[in-house]
Amino acid sequence: MTPPDCLAPEEPGRRRPAGCTYRIGIDVGGTFTDVVGIAGDGSQTLAKAASTPADQSEGVIQGLRNLAAALQLTLGELLQQTLRIVHGTTVATNALLERKGARIGLLTTEGHRDVIEMREGLKPERYDLRLPAPEPLVPRRLRLGVRERLRPDGREELPLDPASLQAAIARLREEKVEGVAIGFLHSWAAPAHEHAAAAAVAAALPDAFVTCSADVLPQIKEFERFSTAAVNAYVGPVVSRYLGRLAGRLEAAGYRGPLFVILSHGGVAPLAEAARLAVGTALSGPAGGVAAAVALAEQGLGQDLVTFDMGGTSTDIALVAGGEATLGRGRSVGGERIALESLDIVTLGAGGGSVAHLGPGGTLQVGPRSAGAVPGPACYGQGGTEPTVTDANLVLGYLDAGNFLGGARQLDRAAAERAVAGLAGRLGIAPAACAAGIHDLVNARMADGVRLATVRRGVDPRDFALLAFGGAAGLHATAVARELGLRRAAVPLFAAGLSAWGMLHTDLRYELSRSVVTPGGLPPDAALRDLFDGLEAEGRARMAGWHGGEVVARRAADMRYGEQVFEIAVPLDEIDWQGADLAGQIRAAFHARHRALFTYDLPEEEVVLVNARLAATGLLPRQAVAGREGGAAAAPAGTRRIRLAGGEVAAPVHRFETLAPDQAIAGPAIVESATTTVLLRPGDAARMDARGWLEIAVPAGG
Repeated sequence: MTPPDCLAPEEPGRRRPAGCTYRIGIDVGGTFTDVVGIAGDGSQTLAKAASTPADQSEGVIQGLRNLAAALQLTLGELLQQTLRIVHGTTVATNALLERKGARIGLLTTEGHRDVIEMREGLKPERYDLRLPAPEPLVPRRLRLGVRERLRPDGREELPLDPASLQAAIARLREEKVEGVAIGFLHSWAAPAHEHAAAAAVAAALPDAFVTCSADVLPQIKEFERFSTAAVNAYVGPVVSRYLGRLAGRLEAAGYRGPLFVILSHGGVAPLAEAARLAVGTALSGPAGGVAAAVALAEQGLGQDLVTFDMGGTSTDIALVAGGEATLGRGRSVGGERIALESLDIVTLGAGGGSVAHLGPGGTLQVGPRSAGAVPGPACYGQGGTEPTVTDANLVLGYLDAGNFLGGARQLDRAAAERAVAGLAGRLGIAPAACAAGIHDLVNARMADGVRLATVRRGVDPRDFALLAFGGAAGLHATAVARELGLRRAAVPLFAAGLSAWGMLHTDLRYELSRSVVTPGGLPPDAALRDLFDGLEAEGRARMAGWHGGEVVARRAADMRYGEQVFEIAVPLDEIDWQGADLAGQIRAAFHARHRALFTYDLPEEEVVLVNARLAATGLLPRQAVAGREGGAAAAPAGTRRIRLAGGEVAAPVHRFETLAPDQAIAGPAIVESATTTVLLRPGDAARMDARGWLEIAVPAGG
């Protein structure tokens, strides 16, 4: 429904935007907070503000103010005309990476408090004899055993002992914990003991954030379940406080609409659900970029894409195959296992703010340490003195010092040159060569990241197009594509805010799973129908509380051969659930999936169903995006001296927003907007697509 304020007459001298309704996406990055508004007429506006790591909500509100100013509105007017806000946050990620989460305790079955420390008995680098053991999120003195025991089928073997439970709670109260994770053996089969313990904790510690492992991940494998619950308890208080502050600031500024948070699986959830399942926000920010790639695939960019999201602090790489994002489980963030369904994203410590330095043996290295938002690269003039990728790009001429962020920030070229020259002196090379080395080295690192996301997963990247976005990606996209043998790259006009844009092109999503333990293969057909029908009913009921529109349910299963020690995810969308031989259909789907992944299957082997899964998706209304109108090809706005492998050249500089549909540009050239700069190298052939992206043909063997 149109907000009443949209019907008010315009004030003298103030423009009321066409359509008078907005949907706003907000992505908090390590350096900048991006805010994208899509109006009712399909027009799009991007605003940026410096991120504020101490309290991300401050940067969010400033970004909204900047968006309002760009639309000639006050913040209050903008928020009163906004239908929906979708937010991606790095609060949980930062808490894990920086070890700045809550002080937490763990209640577990007596005798099993070391599960989260023993992990699965494997080291991440198994041949490194000096590798220290990871420090668990919960110190051993706060991992407390409680007398209780369930059998694997959920039957009670030993009742929950109230005295043992109260003694453990008293210890946690003495230690002043902020969060409590509860993980009992086999609780996935019967959560009653965990729920009873949670009620007792809540009564004794009303301010504590309490997490039951059976509510977060009702699956077998104790380490994965306990670890995921512990991470949720660790980041939950931090995420809840942040979301509460943000909601309060938005309400005080006049916003009355829904606030959604994008989760690691690429769907969005209401604020309360994001606070409850805080661990699900661990990949919140990068998920928006993958959602954008799926939306662009639907709009015709191509069904097979490698996303290349290079921001100020990191680069995130993912696959979209056949128009769908690749999902996985068992991700580690900050060394902690999170077994929830999530987008399969490879993250590198390589961004515009990555610091170049001397490594062991005096070799040049770039990252993973970043200059961040404060002090930022040396050229930001905020006290930074170490050379970064952004400083190198400025020294090479790829960036316009007077037009960074549309002129809102003047870059200090002299400071960048001093920082690069200092490192060059230690290397014994010329400053220009040092800057080129920094640029080339970060390109090589990011190409390796693409290989991790593709080749090591059995995918040939040469069959994909590189979708480059984030504030820094345009300067590196075609070099990375050349390194990998990719023939196509694309850079959207909204590259610097594409993750925020993508958040407005995804839907509500709720994930459910149930473990199944049956001897002798798959359960009978009737049991399979009841299992998946029950999950779907639960998913639709949950979605009904969030959403009054259309809901789509997708079924899947984790399955393996009887002697295997790992499972694979098998989509079950093509199964005829009312047809004959349901178990046979599911078995055939598993064989086909195994064959697609590993080139073989074993039809004679027993097939085991481990986890039944369901994703309930509430479809949110989309706002069609306005396309680019035709017109004459725009002439270059000028030229700039840039340094390439063959020396300095005078490259034409084109304004991104003035390019006409189908306008062709041959490299070497620069294409820049207020928030994005694209470097076209010799041999690159670019064409402006009317749908809003620069299509680049990259020469083979370049």
